[in-house]
Amino acid sequence: MTATESPEKLLSPVLSSFWDAPDSWTLETYRNHEGYEGLAKALAMDPDELIAYVKDAGLRGRGGAGFPTGMKWQFIPQGDNKPHYLVVNADESEPGTCKDIPLLFANPHSLIEGMIIACHAIRSSHAFIYLRGEVVPVLRRLHEAVREAYEAGYLGPDALGSGKPLDITVHAGAGAYICGEETALLDSLEGRRGQPRLRPPFPAVAGLYACPTVVNNVESIASVPALINKGKDWFRSMGTEKSPGFTLYSLSGHVATPGQYEAPLGITLRQLLDMSGGMRPGHRLKFWTPGGSSTPMLTEEHLDVPLDYEGVGGVGSMLGTKALQCFDETTCVVRAVTRWTEFYAHESCGKCTPCREGTYWLVQLLRDIEAGKAEMADIDKIDDIADNINGKSFCALGDGAASPIFSSLKYFREEYEQHITGRGCPFDPAKSTVWADNGSDNAHLEVNA
Repeated sequence: MTATESPEKLLSPVLSSFWDAPDSWTLETYRNHEGYEGLAKALAMDPDELIAYVKDAGLRGRGGAGFPTGMKWQFIPQGDNKPHYLVVNADESEPGTCKDIPLLFANPHSLIEGMIIACHAIRSSHAFIYLRGEVVPVLRRLHEAVREAYEAGYLGPDALGSGKPLDITVHAGAGAYICGEETALLDSLEGRRGQPRLRPPFPAVAGLYACPTVVNNVESIASVPALINKGKDWFRSMGTEKSPGFTLYSLSGHVATPGQYEAPLGITLRQLLDMSGGMRPGHRLKFWTPGGSSTPMLTEEHLDVPLDYEGVGGVGSMLGTKALQCFDETTCVVRAVTRWTEFYAHESCGKCTPCREGTYWLVQLLRDIEAGKAEMADIDKIDDIADNINGKSFCALGDGAASPIFSSLKYFREEYEQHITGRGCPFDPAKSTVWADNGSDNAHLEVNA
């Protein structure tokens, strides 16, 4: 791909190809767009053959870590005489991320078909969808799509072939960010307080109800039907060698046209901005996140970094959920990082000391720095606290809270110093929507406040 290619060639609508069709969420519309054709091909394959096929295609998890999907399925032990479970993580609570929710709202049957295929592969007869509970319209759409699938015979007593049953349960969470962590999700699904589990044992060995469990992201599973229907060579024709395929990018912030853009992995932010109208008129990019607020921020110099797992990792960040939050020159970095850190402090489950105490003290110091009440030594202090959280907390929430601290100090340390020497924020609140009150129209730019 090159920057001179047309937008039509850069984009690859697969999951989003008929989001704008009338009643796109219905079974009838889905069938009119090759729906459930991949399922027929998958059920004709042996489960181990199916797992090997997905591995060869190179599909990687779309939830953040990028772990190979087929390899995760392969970890499920066979012949253990235990129930196997598939759990789909639809909790999507990462600040700036908005891909799974619109996918489920517009095209829920792609997920259901993918779940049936995955259950055939791991020899499961019961699957769960753990949905972020605040999105009631999506919950209703999912329930209706599952009902349609039962009525059509895709689910029920013979879903996986003669005498092989499959049931899907839709579960609405109670709005805890920590339940996006797979083991906390499993505890919540079992009716307990959502807190991360000690590993090992890993979910593949002892997951839901202490049985072998695969936990996959919505987009990961929803990508499987098209992969099976059109073939692994077709899938590998998009993206890069180590990060093949198509994916959804969430473009938000100070951009002219925010939204979801489905493109091959490896596209650049510059290309996405070119086709979406760029930054808001009269402004330029200052910093951005490649995968939500828990991934280290990048700057204008990284506009041409390939947005795949290797490319973004090579410049010290992570692709994560592909939530491209773009901020212009009117944005106070200290203010943005403070808002993110307040979110992580609020959402910390409190199970481990580094995260529980560290995020609290980071918020106190950042508020003082922003208000011009801090000392120069406090800049090194927040760096030291972040270092004591990073890699030492019970789950990745602590690492996510440390990422904005490290990266903002790397690129914008002078801005922190200006707050202290100038005894306050040097930015004009009237020019930046990041300063908006929670009740304003621009509250969504308050970093998921």
